[in-house]
Amino acid sequence: MAEERMIVVREFDPSRDRVGVEEVERRCEVGPSGKLSLFTDLLGDPICRVRHSPAFLMLVAELGEEIVGMIRGCIKTVTCGKKLSRHVKIAATSTTATTNNNDPPKPLPVYTKLAYILGLRVSPSHRRMGIGLKLVRTMEDWFRENGAEYSYLATENDNHASVKLFTDKCGYSKFRTPSILVNPVFAHRLAVSKRITIFQLAPHDAELLYRSRFSTIEFFPRDIDSVLNNKLSLGTFLAVPRGKYKSDSWPGFDKFLSDPPDSWAVLSVWNCKDVFTLEVRGVSIVKRAFAKTTRMVDKALPFLRLPSVPEVFRPFGLHFLYGLGGEGPRAVKMVKALCAHAHNLAKERGCGVVATEVSSRERLKLGIPHWKMLSCAEDLWCIKRLGEDYSDGFIGDWTKSPPGVAIFVDPREF
Repeated sequence: MAEERMIVVREFDPSRDRVGVEEVERRCEVGPSGKLSLFTDLLGDPICRVRHSPAFLMLVAELGEEIVGMIRGCIKTVTCGKKLSRHVKIAATSTTATTNNNDPPKPLPVYTKLAYILGLRVSPSHRRMGIGLKLVRTMEDWFRENGAEYSYLATENDNHASVKLFTDKCGYSKFRTPSILVNPVFAHRLAVSKRITIFQLAPHDAELLYRSRFSTIEFFPRDIDSVLNNKLSLGTFLAVPRGKYKSDSWPGFDKFLSDPPDSWAVLSVWNCKDVFTLEVRGVSIVKRAFAKTTRMVDKALPFLRLPSVPEVFRPFGLHFLYGLGGEGPRAVKMVKALCAHAHNLAKERGCGVVATEVSSRERLKLGIPHWKMLSCAEDLWCIKRLGEDYSDGFIGDWTKSPPGVAIFVDPREF
């Protein structure tokens, strides 16, 4: 107990804490024996994964002069549900208004201030001392002081220690189980269907499209304009049937909205390569040899366009695909074309993989190519209501709401 009282939790100071934080990260990067694992290099910037959020904080736990733990957190405003517009409500109670109004009910987003926890680490030699719990509670205090109504985190479904800490000791509940889909970037370009035209949208048009069609999806960030205009966002791409619009010019959002194609899809690309790199470890010599062989064969016989395994056993970068959505009977094919386009963009920029995260119920995931050995079939998001002194509004307690068909994964937190 005397040693526990010496633990001090304070804000991260980059001028004095960077080396100590990196050492804790290194000690914690010990994957299960014989199991493939992904390891992250934050490129000398411990707060890189939260610094693009509207508000963020990193805390360290210090024992004497040694850093033994850390946690990162950020706060933003997101959609937690939807309601009907006031106009629709009036129409529902008035026979005359209903008769004269042919417009369909218009759902509007209900926003909440949401906090996100990531990067909780405790040095293996200092576990079972309550350090993780102290870091979480201190971070939650900061969340409350800044008006956050909910806090959530993402963890591996089989990380039993993490799940137990947050659900048993911190009061979180299991909430959503999205899928992380990862695909290698091959040595050759992927073909994009000639029946599909792909446009790159200006950030303003992309914002209008997202707010018009996706703002009622869970976790949609109210500051989507900040995301789309961020230097790490490489562009938003829209796929439509060839011939719907001129192939060399985007007609504008108004034209698209007034006369949409029967099927379309959209996604945006985020450049994680300039934020962190990854490395695959825990792979057998046999699998390494197989991967090298595929690259050699592909190089010798490029016309075969074999799906060779890229060099992922040393640090590599990735692009994250976010804002994925679409409508119509051919939307899945449109998504497949967009993913091929994103693959080629990643190849040009020297990335090793492309990744995305979608709801496990998302029908468009059928068009997202991925390798099971690199992907996480089921991630786990846990959530907690931080206070009871605010209105339940239109949706009640979000922690008790059923999952929707889709979620919006903010690339700033991937």
